[in-house]
This record gives sequence, structure tokens and C-alpha cells, in this order.
Amino acid sequence: MVSTLSVYVVLLQIVFQGLYTSECAFNIFRYPLNRVEKKYGTLPENERLRLKKDTRDMFYFGYNSYMKYAYPKDELNPIYCSGRGPDRDNPSNININDILGDYSLTLIDALDTLAVLGDVVEFRKAVQLVIENVSFDKNSTVQVFEANIRLLGALLSAHLLIRDENQPFGDLEPEWYDGELLEMASDLASRFLPAFDNSKTGLPYPRVNLRDGVPEGSRTDTCTAGAGSLLVEFGVLSRLIGDPVYEMSARRANKVLWKLRNSKTGLLGNVVDVNTGKWVGELSGVGAGLDSFYEYLLKAYILFGHPEDYFMFNETYTLIKQYMRRGRPNCNSGTGDHPLYVNVDMKSGGTHTTWIDSLQAAFAGVQVLAGDMEEAICTHALYYTIWKKYGVLPERFNWQRISPDVMFYPLRPEFVESTYLLYQATKNPFYLHVGRDILNSLNNLTKAQCGYATIHSVLDMTLEDRMESFFLSETCKYLYLLFDVENPVNINSHRYMFTTEGHILPLATWLRQKSWDADLFSSTDPVLQANISQANCAAISEERLYGLPLKSHYLEQISVSLGVDL
Repeated sequence: MVSTLSVYVVLLQIVFQGLYTSECAFNIFRYPLNRVEKKYGTLPENERLRLKKDTRDMFYFGYNSYMKYAYPKDELNPIYCSGRGPDRDNPSNININDILGDYSLTLIDALDTLAVLGDVVEFRKAVQLVIENVSFDKNSTVQVFEANIRLLGALLSAHLLIRDENQPFGDLEPEWYDGELLEMASDLASRFLPAFDNSKTGLPYPRVNLRDGVPEGSRTDTCTAGAGSLLVEFGVLSRLIGDPVYEMSARRANKVLWKLRNSKTGLLGNVVDVNTGKWVGELSGVGAGLDSFYEYLLKAYILFGHPEDYFMFNETYTLIKQYMRRGRPNCNSGTGDHPLYVNVDMKSGGTHTTWIDSLQAAFAGVQVLAGDMEEAICTHALYYTIWKKYGVLPERFNWQRISPDVMFYPLRPEFVESTYLLYQATKNPFYLHVGRDILNSLNNLTKAQCGYATIHSVLDMTLEDRMESFFLSETCKYLYLLFDVENPVNINSHRYMFTTEGHILPLATWLRQKSWDADLFSSTDPVLQANISQANCAAISEERLYGLPLKSHYLEQISVSLGVDL
């Protein structure tokens, strides 16, 4: 049997070497070109290099401001040039306290971005600061999901980059380094385990106090993504330290969620009670509350090679397309409205809301990894048009009223991530133009005195004094990689995978070879015994190899419907 790693490497080589031409122009094959094709058909090399430099400058303006005005606190207040930590005066302020825990969050989250930028000196300095000054023995109650993806994932990524014998980003390993980041990761993860130990169902409690475990009287409602997006980081940690408890805990949670699917539709809800296993929220969609659960089913398979992860992803993806997809049947042919994935009722599959959220912009990236390129192109085109309408993505957009329902934009990376992955898969200059629009918006609309600020309202572009850690760990990283075609991550794209927080992990054989695997996957559960169904993914037609990803008349159709001038 051919190993899953070998299959995935071949697929990545095919996809990331370009389903389109590798040239930065396609206009030599099509005459005459219309206005849209002329605009997006080429990007000069000197312009790409300028965008690469400007993105690098953007990162360092935010990073240096954090180090100057905010460190060692968790986040930067970019308007008033100060630091932000947990809200000790108001423990119920979960918007802050779920994420900030007095552990220099932004510095830890940005470690592998420094490596991607090739900044060996600052990377080593940052690693030393983290090791010498950060402790997780804090009276801080944080969300397990957020701490896992932002902190645990960052520590594991930095450790693995340091230990990489090839050192593609430069000599990142300090002479004195002895695995301290891995020790910190293990210590942090051990503080998450009470979330599982005290659960009656196997689903983790959403929050733990890093010193005392699950707080007495703690809320028991958790989103599906929060309970089911731990497997990548937990699995890597288990395999690094030789302790299966983390991977087993995460896998058990995933299996519990799988068994809670609606018996009629097979869909999951978005909020579940960890004590009763009853659904509290019955919305099913591809955005907030569910997004990274789907993503991690696929990425866990890519990393660890266990068929049941791919089976669950494929089954779920089929149901998503069956119940949530609206619009014309094919992205780039036929007639009808532009395809759209809507939120539905998990029990009936009927439309549940008339809004979509900005986190759904990441779904195009998942579709790229799944090989469903036509769908990825269409999904991305919708969010690009919304971006063009406002200059950024509102948190929620009402597709029926063509207006935002929730106005703010906190510098989220999801749309940037999908843009990057689509460019890697297609090498189509259209996505470089999209990246330029993103960069211009960030610099023109969100740049503040000491960093980049959250947009309070996309209608008047007022700002809030907060720069979340994912701006440096994801938004800047994906945008830089979009323009830095010679980056080791891009040259060796078949060797790396990104976590849901944008942290880099290796695709390595040792991640598939652990002695406990046989015990973990010898279950008689029919899910584990079933044949893996094959995804029904539309390939790119040959005649479009040198054109716009989305045919120009379809791009113009969606632009007109949203009142956007391309």
C-alpha cells in the first residue's frame, strides 16, 4: 500500500506547481482581452518585489511597536501605544480573557513568522525571551481552543523549525537550546487536560484556569470548532514526547462530536453542552463555531495518515455541498446566481440565517487542500467582492440585504490565507492583484500610531485600540508568502502544512509511526471500518489555463449584484 504521505506529497507537487501557467501573465493566449482580463492578467516583477517589501515593513511596524510599547503584555494597543493583558477586574469579559493570559501572547504567536522572514537574529532573541520570561503557572482562565492554536501550536512550530536539520530559513538554533520550547509546550498542554478529565461526555470544557483546572461553576457550552480542533497540535505533541494521552483525548472528542450528528441530515450544530451532549446551537455552516473542525479533519489526515480522519472529512464535505450550497451547479459554467454556502438548520438543512461571516473566507483554502479547485475559486471570488465593496471584510455580511450585519474587522487572516493558497495552487496573477488590494487596505485603513488597529465599523472606518496576535502570526505571514515566491515554504511546499493559526508544521514520516496507533484505531466502530469515499471535485478545464480563475462574465455578475466596481 502506498503511504498517505507519499500520496499527499505527489498531490501537493501537482497542485502547487500550478494548475495554471507558471507565468505571471496570460494575455498572450487570448484576443481580444476585455477590461477585467486586462486589469488582472499580469503583475510586473518589480511590483511583486515592492509588495513583498511593503508587507515585510508592515510586519515589522507592528512587531517592533509591540516589543517597544506592549511587551511583555499579551497584545498591543496600537492607538494609545500601550500593552494589554487579561481583564482582572472583569473575569466575565471573555472577549479578552479567553485569549489573554499574561504570557506574552503576541511574541509567542509571531515566532515562526520571524523564521519565515529569515530573521535569524530576532528569532533567536525572541526564543530566548520566551524561555527566560514566560510561565504558564498563572491564575488565568483561558479558552482551551484559543490557547491551543495560538500558544501550543506556536511553541511546537518554533521547536520543530529549530530542530530541522536542513535549516532552510537559516541557522535558527541557539547554541544553548536544549528543547526548552517543547518542555513549555508539554507544560501548557498538561494544564489543558482537566478540561477533559472532568467531562462526562469526553468533550472538553471550553475553559481552564491554568493553575487550578476547570473553574467551579464554569460554563459548559462549547462550540464545535472549540471541542473538535485540538487534534493537530495535540497529536504532534504526543508524538514528540511519546505520550498518547493528548492525541487520544482529542480523538475521543472528535468521535463524540461525530456521533452527535443529526440522524436525518448528518449535520453538526455549532454549540454543544459538554456535560449532556445536547446541542445548544443548531446552526450548521462553514464559518464561526464549526470552521476549523472540518479543516482539522483534513489536516489531521495529512499529518498522521489515519483513514478515519479523511473519511469523516469527506462525508462532512459531501453533506456541506448537499445542504449548504446555493446558486448555479457549476462555478464556471451554466446560468444562475453565484454559488454561496449558507448557514442551515442542522435538523432540516433549510436556510437558518441570511448572513455569512468573515471566518467562512477560510473555507476556500480548505477546498484547495481538498483538491476542489473550481469550488475554491468561486468561494474566494465572493469574499473578494465583499472586500472590494468595503475595503475589508465585515464580521457578518447579509447576502439577502447586501449589507453588513456585524460591522467590525479585527485584522482577520482568513481571506488572506485563501488568497495565498489559491495563488500557490494556480500561480494565476489574479491573486497577486487581490493581495495588493489587501495590503493597500491594511495600510490605508487600519494603520495607527503604533501598529495596526481593529476597524470598529466598515461603514465609517472608525478604529478600535486592539491588534490581535493573529495579525502578525497569520495575516502578515500569508501576505508575505504570497509575494515571496522564493521563500523556502513555497519552494518546499510539499514539506509543510499550516495549522489553523498559520503555524508551520513539517510533513514528516515520523508523525505517522507511533506504537500506540494500532490500539487507537482497532475499533469496530463502522466509521473506522468504512471505505473512504472519493471526493467529487471539479478539475480546471484545459481551455482556462491562461484565463481568469473565475470567468470574467461571472466575476462581473457578482460584482454588479453587490454594487462593486472592479
